[in-house]
Amino acid sequence: MLDLDRLEAAPLERDPFDFVVVEHFIRGDALSEIVADFPLTRGSGSYPIESLRYGPVFGGLVAALTGPELGRAIGGKFGIDLGKRPTLLTVRGMGDGRDGRIHTDSETKIITLLLYMNPSWEPAEGRLRLLRRPDDLEDYAREIVPLAGTMLAFRRSDRSFHGHRPYLGPRRALQLNWVRDHAVLRRELGRHRWSARLKALNPFVPAA
Repeated sequence: MLDLDRLEAAPLERDPFDFVVVEHFIRGDALSEIVADFPLTRGSGSYPIESLRYGPVFGGLVAALTGPELGRAIGGKFGIDLGKRPTLLTVRGMGDGRDGRIHTDSETKIITLLLYMNPSWEPAEGRLRLLRRPDDLEDYAREIVPLAGTMLAFRRSDRSFHGHRPYLGPRRALQLNWVRDHAVLRRELGRHRWSARLKALNPFVPAA
């Protein structure tokens, strides 16, 4: 399902931090079926994959993302052994008009992988920018259009600044993180589950 040959062929960029972008990361006809099978989310924010309902096609993508083959490919690209690192997979379905603020991701994350699921994208807002500075959204090295099948992976560091112009409306993505240890995984899952429960009661709760 995942085109690991494209990942192997894609260059590892170093400016402004270590990252790789792969378009058409999902093979062949599977993409349209996965987009159609994307799970329903209530409101904005991140939802742990375990908290969502989805069909067998999307389930196949989940299995591919969390399987050892992708971990070896990503680890090889960044020169990191990810074999014993736990993974956290979350889903976002909506932008709330407030997200996109510049950040680096937490220190507990080693690699962040984003896989977008939007069939089309015209707005200037919502396009992720890889930034050279923590305070300037216009000083970017790369802008990622969040089209279905486009994958971005980057090494978290003190300079892995990224963000986007706020967008209100559907903005679908999966986020996969390799994290330091299982204590981090338990803490992050607990935080996201609590947020998901709140949003189930009130979809206007701010994103976690």
